[in-house]
Amino acid sequence: MAPAAAATNGLRFDCGRLCLDLLATAEPPDRLDGSRRLQAWLLGTGVVPPGTPLHAVDGTWLARFQAARELLARVVHAELDGDGRAAGPDLERMNALAATAPPAPAAARGADGRLVRRLAGAPDCGALLGQVARDAVDLLTDPVARGQLRRCEGENCPLIYLDTSRGRRRRWCSSEVCGNRERVARHRRRTSEPMTAGDKA
Repeated sequence: MAPAAAATNGLRFDCGRLCLDLLATAEPPDRLDGSRRLQAWLLGTGVVPPGTPLHAVDGTWLARFQAARELLARVVHAELDGDGRAAGPDLERMNALAATAPPAPAAARGADGRLVRRLAGAPDCGALLGQVARDAVDLLTDPVARGQLRRCEGENCPLIYLDTSRGRRRRWCSSEVCGNRERVARHRRRTSEPMTAGDKA
């Protein structure tokens, strides 16, 4: 998978899981706003290896990924909120997506002679969606991973991430994004507070 970093074209790849990185694309404004963005997301997450031809990615693929994103968002939020129960029909739809076999990997010789990962066939939208849905199933059925799910404490940030930090005390989706924003706001509050008589003395 891609390194945990805020990456290209405003896309985020630092939520800790493939399915959560898909949910992050809904952060206003919508980050999956065209087929080129979807191509960048597929490459950035490592769902497809570098150099994979993605000419087939079009508006139909985009609509299917957006629909899957909405579905997985409902399931993840429901499992994280309240009584932790996603609606039965949503679980059925997620399981149906996950039942599609993910794309088969193949080893091929790169230009330098080393083995590199390729897809055994042309990328298929259903297979790639299946890979994302399987990740969601694995995440939500693993008690340890599920216990690491967190909501970002950043103001107006809707992101959910996996907290694998030491002590499980991570507060933000990204220290560089929401963490920095919070530190700047805290500094501004401090410097704008009126001085008391004791301070002046």
